[in-house]
Amino acid sequence: MAQEFSEPPKLRYISNFSASDDYRAHIHDLIPGGAHTYSKGDDQFPQLSPAAITHGRGAHVWDLDGNMYLDCSMGLSTVSLGHAYQPVLESVRNELERGVNFQRPASLEREMAEAFLSLVPQHGMIKFAKNGSTVTTAAVKMARAYTGRKLVAFPYDHPFYSYDDWFIGKTECSRGVPEEIIGLSVTFKSYDPASLRQLFEKYPGQIACVITEPEKSEHTSEIAELVKHLIDIAHGGGALFILDEMVTGFKTDFPGSITKYALDADMATWGKGIANGFAFCALTGKREIMEIGGIRNAGAEKVFLVSTTHGAETHAMRAAITTINEFRRNDVLAHNHGMGKWFSNICQEAIDRHDLNDFVTLNRSEWLPYFIFKNSDKHISSGYRTLMLQEMIRRGVLFQGIFIPCYSHTKNDVEYFSSAFSESLDVYKRALSDGYEKHLIGEPTKPVFRKYL
Repeated sequence: MAQEFSEPPKLRYISNFSASDDYRAHIHDLIPGGAHTYSKGDDQFPQLSPAAITHGRGAHVWDLDGNMYLDCSMGLSTVSLGHAYQPVLESVRNELERGVNFQRPASLEREMAEAFLSLVPQHGMIKFAKNGSTVTTAAVKMARAYTGRKLVAFPYDHPFYSYDDWFIGKTECSRGVPEEIIGLSVTFKSYDPASLRQLFEKYPGQIACVITEPEKSEHTSEIAELVKHLIDIAHGGGALFILDEMVTGFKTDFPGSITKYALDADMATWGKGIANGFAFCALTGKREIMEIGGIRNAGAEKVFLVSTTHGAETHAMRAAITTINEFRRNDVLAHNHGMGKWFSNICQEAIDRHDLNDFVTLNRSEWLPYFIFKNSDKHISSGYRTLMLQEMIRRGVLFQGIFIPCYSHTKNDVEYFSSAFSESLDVYKRALSDGYEKHLIGEPTKPVFRKYL
């Protein structure tokens, strides 16, 4: 049933990027890549776009020129409640008054550990860090130490696990990684038990662990049985199984897919979304495995697991604890999933109205809906995708092809997105006839993982 709005939202049309252009002209002289995350780089956005964000509030952000945007990616999915979410900020302010880092552990570390582990009944111990790559690499090291094996297995068709050598060496961006290190990683096809089984047959007694995301947004309920099958294969081959919940954590379920499907993972890695944008990540695991990273087993060879000066800063832990409490108190997950469903319905109707189903595909997910943009030959096209990004940004929506619902998103926000999306599809449809080049200013975006600049 089509959604009817009494009055379409009034769009903000943006054309001034002068301060952003000045920022772009200088930032690459100061910071390699111009940003500290490659997916935030200038080559990931159209020329007509904000170069940097000055601040955010709720589900909106502002750029250097004072332009306001509806935020779709929410800090690369780290902001699950909303920018500058007041209950989190208030708790952080209070904690800042007490100091953030000490010579001995902060007493808050016990509260944080107990709070998070109460969400993951499969696991008995936890280790804190500041970014996802740290904890995924820690999990890999732990598996190697526990099993005495060298090889790590992960899907070749997964976008990102870590900036460390064990993963990056298997991408197009392998420059700087020794061949000897690259050879210690082996790959299989995502969620394909036969592919993983072949890997264990090829490297018997050599694979220390398998690491994978528990699900992707396009998967159905059958994914649970597939992942359970992968876990059985890993355990049958003497390897540990690591769930990477960086993306799925606090999105697919509370806290994630490990509890949603009751998965018997040996370890899990967490980060995005669990502290509403603050730098807090975690590795959880079964006690008998995690204990070898401790100091209580006198006489045993030490495993130097994770040792980060800033990993347990009090304000970030307090942000995580408050985020957990807000999820519990307000049933945040139900709201976010509701927004995701509403978003998928309303956007699919716009695609249907424009008769563009052969060229614009929407993956209708309740926790991470995303679009695929194709050219007139029905092939996935970076040029047409970039054009869509440009047109959405022009209409006040900071868009990279996905929508990550947060607690601050409202139906009005989704309706605003839909109106901007509908107008942008008008441009898209014309471009299918005369080429995106006639409509796109600048060059198409480029893949993050590419061999050459």
